[in-house]
Amino acid sequence: MTDSVSANAIPVHLQKDEDGWQLMRGGQPYFIRGAGGTHSLEELAAAGGNSIRTWSADGIGPLLDEAHALGLTVAVGIWLEHERHGFDYGDAAAVAAQQQKAREVVLQYKDHPAVLLWGVGNEVEEFAAGDDPRIWRAINDIASMIKQLDPDHPTMAVTVELGGDRIRYVHQVMTAIDIHGVNSYGGSASVAERLAESGATKPFIITEFGPVGFWEMPKTEWGAPIEQTSTQKAEFSRQSYEQSILAAPGRALGAYAFVWGYKMEATETWFGMFLKDGSRLGIVDVMSEFWKGSPPDNLAPLVEPLSIHGSTKVAPGASLRVKAKAKDPENGPLRARWVLRKEADDYAEGGDYRPDIPDINGVVVEQTPFEAEVRMPLEAGAYRLFYYVYDEHGGAATANLPILVEGAAP
Repeated sequence: MTDSVSANAIPVHLQKDEDGWQLMRGGQPYFIRGAGGTHSLEELAAAGGNSIRTWSADGIGPLLDEAHALGLTVAVGIWLEHERHGFDYGDAAAVAAQQQKAREVVLQYKDHPAVLLWGVGNEVEEFAAGDDPRIWRAINDIASMIKQLDPDHPTMAVTVELGGDRIRYVHQVMTAIDIHGVNSYGGSASVAERLAESGATKPFIITEFGPVGFWEMPKTEWGAPIEQTSTQKAEFSRQSYEQSILAAPGRALGAYAFVWGYKMEATETWFGMFLKDGSRLGIVDVMSEFWKGSPPDNLAPLVEPLSIHGSTKVAPGASLRVKAKAKDPENGPLRARWVLRKEADDYAEGGDYRPDIPDINGVVVEQTPFEAEVRMPLEAGAYRLFYYVYDEHGGAATANLPILVEGAAP
């Protein structure tokens, strides 16, 4: 517990009636209008959001204080180790130590008024086909312990999608889990439908959604995933929210868009709802419209996929001319930036940290807000050309194009 907030927990409970499930916070219905991440909480509150989700509780005290001061809640993630990182759920001592760490987290923060619920792990079952009973047992044991320590906040298990035996374990086997958190990207619009068809009985939260994932998109001949524009991502997120959250009253408790901030994963622009410089993308406007009931007064720019004269497979040093189509919904002026970077070395799933890829300087020969001439490097390999377009009100849009340089340099 931090010193700045006294022990005055706001109890949160699940309630079920003839209309289905709903969260009750302080005795009042509470629907989650949230995002995952810890970028500017002031912007989240101003956009109409009411909750954030974390994946870990390390050093979370100041964040809880800030959230509470802004009227926000926090779905506190309790990080559980993954086997892909070398953790062995058959090691009783390691599992016990992990449970003890979770215990300390709950005891430290359970009385903080910003706590909404406990997220017990995140995608712990990934790469285990969702069917390893040792993993599910460990999650349920921690959830059972939490219920004894803190009966005033629900428990949630977060799975990656709904494949394998995930639904059966969460809804039938793990009796100490109250809520099914689902991380879903390309399939996010059908989460509610698939859960209903499976006979799932517990309420759910879509704990991560946004663009189609890089593992789900078509790829170039050389294996580079095709990325949606920020405008396409925003509209896809709108569809997902409408079909899996708004269309499932009594089952959906809300959702957390991913990610409230900037994140390098596959590319510098794939998942972030903001650019690294803090500019907001179209998905922020979409979520704000859902959260507040009306769109923002000034919307982020709209952009179409980039077009290129000729092939995206070129010789070393080749000159390319690339065109963009973008507009400001309020017909204001736009400025643009074109950047070439090397393609990522891998597209590993799971969200692990990836370093930023540096810009390649001196290759953009000419540029306007809607067109650029790029002289490709002499080094063969995979590259990606990024287009960033900005309005005068902190909004931005992005598109990019994979390019392959092949052959010997002249």
